[in-house]
Amino acid sequence: MSVAEETAYRALLRHGPATLSELATETGSSAAAIRRMLPRLEDLGLISRVAGRPLRLIATPPSIAIDVLVARRQEEITHSRAAAALLATEVADRTGPHPEEVLEVVTGRDAVARRYIQLERSAKEEMLVLVHPPYAVDVSDEHHANGRPARPGAPTRGIYGPLAFDDPAMLEHTRRAIAEGERARLGQVPLKLAVADRRTAMLPLVSDDNRAVDNALVVHPSALLDALIGLFEVLWQTAVPLRLSADPEVGVEREVWPQPGDTEVLALLAVGMKDDAIARQLGLSPRTVQRRVQELCERLDARTRFHAGFLAARHDLLVLDR
Repeated sequence: MSVAEETAYRALLRHGPATLSELATETGSSAAAIRRMLPRLEDLGLISRVAGRPLRLIATPPSIAIDVLVARRQEEITHSRAAAALLATEVADRTGPHPEEVLEVVTGRDAVARRYIQLERSAKEEMLVLVHPPYAVDVSDEHHANGRPARPGAPTRGIYGPLAFDDPAMLEHTRRAIAEGERARLGQVPLKLAVADRRTAMLPLVSDDNRAVDNALVVHPSALLDALIGLFEVLWQTAVPLRLSADPEVGVEREVWPQPGDTEVLALLAVGMKDDAIARQLGLSPRTVQRRVQELCERLDARTRFHAGFLAARHDLLVLDR
């Protein structure tokens, strides 16, 4: 019941039977406004009409009117409960979340970069990353590097693929990340991926090694997210550890490394990088890299380049000297 309707009802209770004009005067309203209220007031059982002419109205005694209103309200509640039960049944019939609740498309290079930083900074428990170029965020940007969130309770696990270090700035970026507590490994990376707290994943919408990340897909809790996390865990088990150390351990294995940069060469061999790529990364000539790779294979008694990287990983030698 509206305020105007309640006012009219109260005025009629005080005045007794009244015409439209009398009730309008009593309420300070117009006869036309009172006439428009009549159907609603009659429907609520608050007024009735007195026989005869002119039209006269009489208020229903409050004791009766309240019973009518309570009965009507109970009927409305019953209908609401029935509607709620029907809606609950429709929700229960759903087999899972709708696609629009699972997938989010981010368009534009700047938007992708912002969304990735937001994802990274929102992680509270763990960040899983498959590192593969091209990168949404400029790894040489010191502002971003300095803005990396400190997440002592949310450690990062990262797997770096064969092409990860084609960008000369990536190795230094990785040094900083490991110094901040990241657990890094080297292995095969079939796609770029970042997962925050096992609840939100982000990956490129289009897989193209030669294109910048202009569009990305954000995946929320679903079977697809579970599959992406499972893929990461499988790759993690087969990847080889990569550590940074300012003071390499002294041991029998270390005696075969007369040149400080040999461990970096081995680490890059372990992820399958070619001589030209290693040369660009380390600032060496391809001929120098070829010679050092040959010497390392001989010292490790390795049959192939990849075998050399594997043996180095097995002996825990993939430590990048700073």
